[in-house]
Amino acid sequence: MTSATSDPVLEIAGLCKRFKAAGGGVVHAVEDVDLRIEPGEIVGLVGESGSGKSTVGKCVVRLLEPDEGRITLAGKDITHLSQRRLRPVRGDVHMVFQDPYSSLNPRATIRSIVAEPLRRKEKLSRAVARQRAGELIERMGLPSMLVDRYPHELSGGQRQRVGIARSLGMRPKLLIADEPISALDTSVQASILNQLKELQRELGFSCLFIAHNLATVGFLCDRVAVMYLGRIAEQGPCARIFRDPQHPYTRSLLSAALVADPVVQRARTKIVLRGEIPSPISPPSGCVFRTRCPVVQDVCATQPPLVDAEGGGTVRCHFPGRVPAEAKQPIER
Repeated sequence: MTSATSDPVLEIAGLCKRFKAAGGGVVHAVEDVDLRIEPGEIVGLVGESGSGKSTVGKCVVRLLEPDEGRITLAGKDITHLSQRRLRPVRGDVHMVFQDPYSSLNPRATIRSIVAEPLRRKEKLSRAVARQRAGELIERMGLPSMLVDRYPHELSGGQRQRVGIARSLGMRPKLLIADEPISALDTSVQASILNQLKELQRELGFSCLFIAHNLATVGFLCDRVAVMYLGRIAEQGPCARIFRDPQHPYTRSLLSAALVADPVVQRARTKIVLRGEIPSPISPPSGCVFRTRCPVVQDVCATQPPLVDAEGGGTVRCHFPGRVPAEAKQPIER
């Protein structure tokens, strides 16, 4: 549920992040990214590995220092706040990482891991914090018998539930979930997604959900932004993106996703991208997708405009909505 009158929970404008390459040169990890998340909204950020999704998330929580652009959290510019001035804002944004084990203290019990942030933020007594932690852990579907165990004694799915419980216990305005279920079994993924969706409806937090699984994004998210080589190619409501993708890259991603119905899957069109993703050290001029684009023209060597897409959202392309001729044939049985 979103609000049209409230300020956005997160607003990113012109975000750039670059790294020095080991052999010389500069890695353009994120370039000119604009993104907005409204109160109570879940926005998916998708793309191939190396497209810059996780870098965007780490810049938002200031684990990485942005090189250019502006990051506004709940109306407050946090782009270049010092660590001292950033400390009061930390409770408003939390991150759930892909590898839950590396984000949990191996020497602390599960109850202590969840209770410690509560004690620091809300100045609770040890007993009250431990009680609240136990309630949060059970709410995430973990049996009470696990609260005094250590992270290495839990499965991957159980550890991820602990990470989510620790973050949501702080009642953040924004949760950044960076591939939180990609390393888990399918049945565990479904269980955690259902719990996350239920808690989001109840608590009303906003979420930036970073993933490469389009089915997951379609189930959980209100809007989706598609990244390629550090840039957002297209963004808009999930329903419109999945029904009528306008950017050739978005269309190719959706054509590669599997559908559970074998009859529907065989009838779908398929777009095979040729070549490899260019190096982020020397990205192509103009449209960065042009070296693999099935509808490329000479004009694509120039920067494409950002245009409004019919049905909502925006797309950065010279030929939005164009379908390559070879993609009009159904997938072979």
